Amino acid sequence: METLLSLAIALFAGLMLSRVAKLLQLPAVTAYLVAGVLIGPYCLGALKVPGLGFTSSEQLDSMGIICDVALGFIAFAIGNEFRLSQLKAIGKSATIIGIFQAVFTTLVVDAALIGLHFLIPDKFPLPAAIILGAVASATAPAATLMVVRQYKAKGPVTDTLLPVVAIDDAVGLVLFAISFGIAKAMLNGAVDIISVIFEPIIEVVLSLGLGFLMGLLITYFEKFFHSRSKRLSMSVAFVFLTVAISMLEFNIGSINVRFSSLLVCMMLGTVFCNFCDFSEELMDRLDRWTAPIFILFFVISGAELELSVFTDIMIVLIGVCYIAFRSLGKYYGAGLSANFVKARPTVRKYLGITLLPQAGVALGMAIKAKALVGVGDIVANIILFSVLVYELIGPFLTKVALSKAGEINPEGKVSARTPDAKPIEKEEKTA
Repeated sequence: METLLSLAIALFAGLMLSRVAKLLQLPAVTAYLVAGVLIGPYCLGALKVPGLGFTSSEQLDSMGIICDVALGFIAFAIGNEFRLSQLKAIGKSATIIGIFQAVFTTLVVDAALIGLHFLIPDKFPLPAAIILGAVASATAPAATLMVVRQYKAKGPVTDTLLPVVAIDDAVGLVLFAISFGIAKAMLNGAVDIISVIFEPIIEVVLSLGLGFLMGLLITYFEKFFHSRSKRLSMSVAFVFLTVAISMLEFNIGSINVRFSSLLVCMMLGTVFCNFCDFSEELMDRLDRWTAPIFILFFVISGAELELSVFTDIMIVLIGVCYIAFRSLGKYYGAGLSANFVKARPTVRKYLGITLLPQAGVALGMAIKAKALVGVGDIVANIILFSVLVYELIGPFLTKVALSKAGEINPEGKVSARTPDAKPIEKEEKTA
C-alpha cells in the first residue's frame, strides 16, 4: 500500500505542477522534476510519513524498475526517429556533429579542469578531472525527447537533434571507458589495455547487435497479430524483454561483457520503424500508454537529486566550472561541426543549446566512477550538482532554442475538453 500511495502522490504532484509550469511557460518536464524535489527525502519525505512522498534513498532505489523501463521506452522512441528516408537526408551530417561535439566537449572540459587541478591539487585530483571530461560528453535523451514531444517541435534543428543525442551517448560511453581506464591506471600505476580500448568498443558493438536482433524478432512476431491492442501489448513486451536482457553482465576470460540498455533499445526502435510497415501507428499508441510512466520517471529523478551537495562549497565551485565549460563545449562544438557540414543557420545557432540537459547516462557513469578510491566520491558529487542544475534549466533552454529556431508552433494540439476541437491559440495542452 505504501508504495502505491507514494506513486499515486508522485503522479498527482507531477500533473498538478505541470499546470503551474504552463502558466509560467516552462516545459512540463521541469515541473515533474520540481515535483520530485518537493516530495523527495529533503522536503515532504523528510516528515517520514509512510506513503507521503519518498522518505528515503532506499525507497527511491526500490523504484529503479520504473526508471529502467522508462529509459527503455524513451530510447525506443528515439530509435524510431532513425527512418531510412530521414537518414539519407541528415544521417551523415548528424553523425559528424554527434561525434565532433562530444569529443570537443570532453577536450574543453578536460583542459579547464586539469588547469583547475594545478590550482588546487590537494582538493581536486587529476584522475577526477579526466573522468569528468568524459562524463561531460553525455546528453540526457529523456528530457530532450519530452520537450520535443510536448511542443510538437518540427524542423531542421529537431530533425538533427534526436539522431545527434543518440550518437552522442554512444560516443560518450566510449570516451568514458577510455578516460576511466586512464584514471584507474594513474591511481594503480598500471595500464589495462583491454578495459581502456577493447571493452568500450565491445559494449557498443554488442549493444547495437543485440538491438538489431531484437528489432528483427519484434517485426516478425508483430505479424501474427492484427488487433491494435495485441500489437501494442507485443511492443510493450519486447521493450520489457530488451531492457531485461541488456542488464546482463558477464566475463569472457579477462574481458567484461555488458550492454548499454539505451543503445540496445535505440537500435530496437530503429529496426522496428524501418522493417515494420505499421510501426508509425503503433508508436503513436505507445506514446499514449507510456505517458504516466514518463511522468513517474521524471518525478522519481527529481526526488533522487542530492540537495546536500550544496553544503560543500568546493563541490559547488568545481561544479560551476564544470557546468560553464561543458556548456561552452556543447554550444561551440555543435556550432563548429554544423558549420563544417554546411547545416542550416538555425542548426548552427541553436543545436548546441538543446544538447545541454544531462541526467541518466551521466549518473550511471558517476556510479561506476565511485569504484575509484579517493576520486569516485568527488566525481559523483560534482555530477550530482551539475545534474541538479542541468535538469532544472536544461529543458527550459531547449524549449527556448527550439522556439527561436521557429520549430515550435503555438497553434498545434487541440484540447480534449473543447467540444468543437478548436486549436489552442497560445500554448499547447500537455499530457
